[in-house]
Amino acid sequence: MSSLSRELVFLILQFLDEEKFKESVHKLEQESGFFFNMKYFEEKAQAGEWDEVEKYLSGFTKVDDNRYSMKIFFEIRKQKYLEALDRHDRAKAVEILVKDLKVFSTFNEELYKEITQLLTLENFRENEQLSKYGDTKSARSIMLIELKKLIEANPLFREKLAFPTLKASRLRTLINQSLNWQHQLCKNPRPNPDIKTLFTDHTCAPTNGARAPTPVPVPLTAVAKTATYTPLGAHGPFPPAAAAASNALAGWMANAAASSSVQSAVVAASSIPVPPNQVSILKRPRTPPNGLGMVDYQSTDSEQLMKRLRSAAPVDEVTYPTPLPQTSWSSDDLPRAVACTINQGSSVTSMDFHPSHQTLLLVGSSNGEISLWQIGLRERLASKPFKIWDTSSCSLPFQAAIGKDPSISISRVTWSPDGSLMGIAFTKHLIHLYAYQGTNDLRQHLEIDAHVGKVNDLAFSHPNKQLCVVTCGDDKLIKVWDLNGRRLYNFEGHDAPVYSVCPHHKESIQFIFSTALDGKIKAWLYDNMGSRVDYDAPGRWCTTMLYSADGSRLFSCGTSKDGDSYLVEWNESEGAIKRTYTGFRKKSAGVVQFDTTQNHFLAVGEDSQIKFWDMDNVSLLTATDAEGGLPSLPRLRFNKEGNLLAVTTADNGFKILANADGLRALRLIESRSFDTLRAPIEPAPVKVSGAAVVANSSPNVTRVDRLDRSSPARPSSVLNGVDQKPRVLEDMTEKTKPWELAEVMDPAQCRVVTMPDSADPPSKVARLLYTNSGVSLLALGSNAIQKLWKWSRSEQNPSGKATAGVAPQHWQPNSGLLMTNDVSDTNPEEAVPCIALSKNDSYVMSACGGKVSLFNMMTFKVMTTFMPPPPASTFLAFHPQDNNIIAIGMEDSTIHIYNVRVDEVKTKLRGHQKRITGLAFSNSLNILVSSGADAQLCVWNTDTWEKRRSIAIQLPAGKAPAGDTRVQFHSDQIRLLVFHETQLAIYDASKIERIRQWVPQDLLSAPISYAVYSCNSQLVYAAFCDGNIGVFDADSLRLRCRIAPSAYLSAAVTNSQPVYPLVIAAHPHEPNQLAIGMTDGAVRVMEPSESEGKWGVAVPIDNGLPNGRTTASSANSNTAADQLQR
Repeated sequence: MSSLSRELVFLILQFLDEEKFKESVHKLEQESGFFFNMKYFEEKAQAGEWDEVEKYLSGFTKVDDNRYSMKIFFEIRKQKYLEALDRHDRAKAVEILVKDLKVFSTFNEELYKEITQLLTLENFRENEQLSKYGDTKSARSIMLIELKKLIEANPLFREKLAFPTLKASRLRTLINQSLNWQHQLCKNPRPNPDIKTLFTDHTCAPTNGARAPTPVPVPLTAVAKTATYTPLGAHGPFPPAAAAASNALAGWMANAAASSSVQSAVVAASSIPVPPNQVSILKRPRTPPNGLGMVDYQSTDSEQLMKRLRSAAPVDEVTYPTPLPQTSWSSDDLPRAVACTINQGSSVTSMDFHPSHQTLLLVGSSNGEISLWQIGLRERLASKPFKIWDTSSCSLPFQAAIGKDPSISISRVTWSPDGSLMGIAFTKHLIHLYAYQGTNDLRQHLEIDAHVGKVNDLAFSHPNKQLCVVTCGDDKLIKVWDLNGRRLYNFEGHDAPVYSVCPHHKESIQFIFSTALDGKIKAWLYDNMGSRVDYDAPGRWCTTMLYSADGSRLFSCGTSKDGDSYLVEWNESEGAIKRTYTGFRKKSAGVVQFDTTQNHFLAVGEDSQIKFWDMDNVSLLTATDAEGGLPSLPRLRFNKEGNLLAVTTADNGFKILANADGLRALRLIESRSFDTLRAPIEPAPVKVSGAAVVANSSPNVTRVDRLDRSSPARPSSVLNGVDQKPRVLEDMTEKTKPWELAEVMDPAQCRVVTMPDSADPPSKVARLLYTNSGVSLLALGSNAIQKLWKWSRSEQNPSGKATAGVAPQHWQPNSGLLMTNDVSDTNPEEAVPCIALSKNDSYVMSACGGKVSLFNMMTFKVMTTFMPPPPASTFLAFHPQDNNIIAIGMEDSTIHIYNVRVDEVKTKLRGHQKRITGLAFSNSLNILVSSGADAQLCVWNTDTWEKRRSIAIQLPAGKAPAGDTRVQFHSDQIRLLVFHETQLAIYDASKIERIRQWVPQDLLSAPISYAVYSCNSQLVYAAFCDGNIGVFDADSLRLRCRIAPSAYLSAAVTNSQPVYPLVIAAHPHEPNQLAIGMTDGAVRVMEPSESEGKWGVAVPIDNGLPNGRTTASSANSNTAADQLQR
């Protein structure tokens, strides 16, 4: 439903309420799902009208939507049950227990048993937990207090609890205006028109003489002044451009009348030329807004899918989302313990942690110097004082400014999303970009004379699939630059210096929020059509805007000229402040800074403290002074995992605060700088003045191209099983300290839990994956049956996430259905199983020799099937940007690009000689990499689906090109893990050049059965056909830990027929947790012992070698390889 249609529902609700159609009001509220009337809900609950309570609630959520919803329905039904017991109506109580409360037994059987036992008591108050239960009225009041909290916290009710502010009889007024407009179009307008119907357009009957047109009051209500209005027909169906440019901007634009000069453009839709594929059609979300799944929003595309699914299974409800885990948070999760204090040497003005290397901190100073710190070592890895790279190319205003006052400071430092570039904004004109490829040396990449005066902020963005730099400055401008220094966009519209920028995207819409020193907030699309939003920030002075890590919530923090500080969350769909956080006590002499972490916490530096808030609670959660020494307004920055927090100090330094996980990470951090990906040759710096572009700079130079300049054409020798590319001399000064090989031989050295299973005949585990939420594990057996295990919250597992410390539940719906694939006429044991999971965990797609089946993860029902063999499907992968597009690898060596929505194969890719064994998408490179049983890798352009190139992996001499080859992208979307039974290899996917290779040897000499990156891409887990598991450093492919089969298999199993892991899955959030699927059908989850926390430990270095070890340990390292790397 478009945003204007949604608003029409609100107008109708107001009209019905004013006309006293009370039942119709609440029926429309329920059916539309746009507004939850808390007052009506409370009235019905206080009256004990439980059927109406649940009926009304069902318009907004169902019992199994999420844990909040489940708790809401449980509290209501529990209260109904207790009231029946209190009336001694045992028959009714039993009916409620069986019909209403039984559904919760699946999730908490012990609680259900305890509730059942209340039937045996004469008075349920004999139960200790219910001893304080009062009368019915007070019990309902207490229940409602709890229900209100749950409803307000439930994401499904977000933005549905407040009715928009409307003038009285707004619908009548709009009709009045329309009739006035229609009357003005009459050829012979009469002074007193007789309006008899609204079903057709008004026209005045012709008279004997023409009359001059006169404004006429239409007899409905008071009429707004006569104006020319866009025809109603233009809004129904509403033109694409009039719909929101994105979910984020829709409400902002539609409500911009408060302080906007563009509201008329919004109505007329003449100044927002949004491409049709970028139109946001706001439907009622059936899952929380942060779930980006196949049918999260019932958009035009997904409606087509829904029609198909309903025709395939008419009785199924297909919009059940998987219950999202509600992590249990406490203040202990906040990094508050001081881990270390580091002296920078000058006042720190900006900091930013590397996006993937969690202990690497970039620091900018007031003297213009940048430093790169390895926090785990307390070591400054690199430092670059300010200097002008090319004075002759600088603008005359800058040369004059720097000549008058040579001092310069840094206003902002930030990393690019993949960590390969760092951006620095200075207080005079310039920005610098440095290239960082894992070495301790920072390479000059780009210098831009970007703004006249101070450059106030800098950020990276990705419009049109191109990495760009966004800057703003004292010249009131926002500019967007490509990586060659060419200015792509120049946004004008602010009347004051622009203080900050916040690039973001919703679905496929890219946009930028900006704030200025006059307190104005504006929003821009990547075009030249001007700002779409003009709002006032709280305080109307310096404000910074940030999104939560998952991009679902928008916050701003700032200070007024009077020193009052504000921290607020915005309601994006309405363009209004959703909540204002409290806890600021003193007036500030400057501007407060803030940051967000873990999608749950906010932190602000104020009053020489760090203050923390829970995002869902406006009251201050806690505060810390970090053992003193902080300035009055400390600057701060979280790392990506949220376990470390950098805070500036008053004495030219910064402190690192950590939580328990952060302290453990710092204790166990290997004493080494990060291994370089590839030895780069320093490119000539590009110098740009204003919008000019250096003539000799190649427009095709990209970050990936720079990675490859030193790549040798010939293959290098293999040392210690690791293929080491030759490096330039400066890279041989690497300070790497090798890992001592940790060998896990005994069950006491790790934590292992085996998944409970039914008495079904065992079937080897062919595919295994975690759900994206990290609370469940899904296995596909060679018998074509899928099994699901879920962890739940408990005292032993308060987070509710997958863990080796607690056994999960083998989960099935109440129907007892199994997720069983179509096997047609094939033998499942001979088929090639394949599986893929939607981003929101609602749907799983799988095949096992027969048709591809789409299963609902809540009901286990088959929603639809497609692609019947032959040929059979052998690999499945969802397109990362469109869950309706699936790449399907086939047994006949082709790849089908299939659109689920229209049930159509868009194209077939041909390039392999044997069946497809692996598929992996890269967002940043816009490619699909495929691997086949022919030992070939092919690269396909995802825009045109043309093949870019293909190569064969390097097999041992005499080895035939056979066996499965699989691929997986590193989190940087550039590096590619390739594994085959003969090797592990890391490739640069931009050119498909091999960077590293490891071959089985010594302790790990058996063929490789499976390999996978850890969730942070710092480890590679590899399983071997003799039962061993290797844990490798992902950059160097050095073995850091060997897990022997004796550590996780019983002696009886190890002494019988060979049993080994066929497949490994890495937990999506815990880098040291893995799951293994075995040849005997068992599934196990493994983690290091709690005392270790990680797989493998670092040891002191003595003359370059681990103490007490010889160079003969080839499974870990050898002298030649060490010397080459150092």
